[in-house]
Amino acid sequence: MGHLDEVTTELINFRRSLHQCLNPWGDALFELCDAVLCSPHRVDSVPALSLEPEFRRSHGSLYKALDSGGVDEERLRRLLVDHRPRGWPPVFALDASTWARRDAETSPERGFHYSASHHSGAHPIVPGWSFQWISQLDWTHDSWTAPMDARRIKPTENATDATISQVLRLVGELSNAHDCTAAPLFVLDAGYDPIAIGDGLSGVHAQALVRISSKRVFHSDPAPPSGGRGRPARHGARFALSSPATWTTPDAELNSHDPRYGSLNVQVWHGLHPKLTTQGRWGTSGPAPIIRGSVIHVDVEHLPQRSTGVKKTLWLWWSGPGEPDLDLCWRAYLRRFDIEHTYRFVKNTLGWTTPALRTPEQAERWTWLVVAAYTQLRLARELVDDMRLPWEKRRHPSRMSPVRVRRGFPRLRARIGTPAHPPKFHKPGPGRPKGTTKPPRTRYPVIKKAA
Repeated sequence: MGHLDEVTTELINFRRSLHQCLNPWGDALFELCDAVLCSPHRVDSVPALSLEPEFRRSHGSLYKALDSGGVDEERLRRLLVDHRPRGWPPVFALDASTWARRDAETSPERGFHYSASHHSGAHPIVPGWSFQWISQLDWTHDSWTAPMDARRIKPTENATDATISQVLRLVGELSNAHDCTAAPLFVLDAGYDPIAIGDGLSGVHAQALVRISSKRVFHSDPAPPSGGRGRPARHGARFALSSPATWTTPDAELNSHDPRYGSLNVQVWHGLHPKLTTQGRWGTSGPAPIIRGSVIHVDVEHLPQRSTGVKKTLWLWWSGPGEPDLDLCWRAYLRRFDIEHTYRFVKNTLGWTTPALRTPEQAERWTWLVVAAYTQLRLARELVDDMRLPWEKRRHPSRMSPVRVRRGFPRLRARIGTPAHPPKFHKPGPGRPKGTTKPPRTRYPVIKKAA
């Protein structure tokens, strides 16, 4: 069997397994996913997807499937892990994105979440639902990632605890796969609590790499007690990231070069810890814990070309078993921004946040369909025809962007077929009986603060 035959078989097996994850209304949900993939235009109207040839059912079954259909999330997560790219490093980016639902008063469980494109007064927040994705990254300079999980963060739950549980679940799935022996590295941007995440993953075969502010202060371990009077010190010398005078000799150092950033210098200090107060998460009856980790400093020669930003010193907090691989850490963090390209594509092209869905459960089903659609595009990169526009350059199939792969997917779909069953009826139902009315829907206020 040739390489392309193996890739085709993998895509067909994924589609069959995906169809088995959808029940009830599995056929309608699967064909809705195919309509997203085969539409010649960007998805800006979900009812219009019922007009695509791949969706063989009436427009009414589209929203019924999203309302009453089911997605076996645990089975789908295992399916994504089983079909992850084997040649990619075990590096995963984790980030949250907001599905804005500003005026949806009848939609429950909306909260105020960060949004760069929406503002509420002077604050970059918007009412809506927050979804957190975990995507595997690659070193290739393209916009592809491999989504492994998507979870809605409820406004009533602690976001840090939700992040830890989501990472632990994926670590468990990877360990069950038996082909991922290296400790997976999870990369997070500023905004997450690096100390709490490191503490939540302690004792787990996983690494966490989180960007931290240059204003933070850490401490080394104190000197051994001398036997004098008084309580032994819990914190040693001060290590202020903004004050080089407090820096000690690095425990390890790496000098490298990158075509986009020029010369790089990476330094690391092991065994540092912050001062934690007995409030909030650490508000216990005893003293605050000592949570140690490694502080990594990355200095680059220049920013990429065409960048107007000011070069800033990059500080990272690492926690995990053993010691960090400096070359892996700086490369992983720079590739973390690929997940932003994934969010942009699924929103602007696949219409992830387009539907005006009323309940968060419907939004979760639609999110899983979008994740499955993106995964099929990744699996089909080498199988589709390059239907480039006249002004576009020819590219190798493995280097085509998600947009160009989607253009050729309808022809591929016609060759490989569909596991969905044909519809039983071709005529629409009678609809709502005349003279019947529905009571007003319940209004839900926006949840302003997590419990």
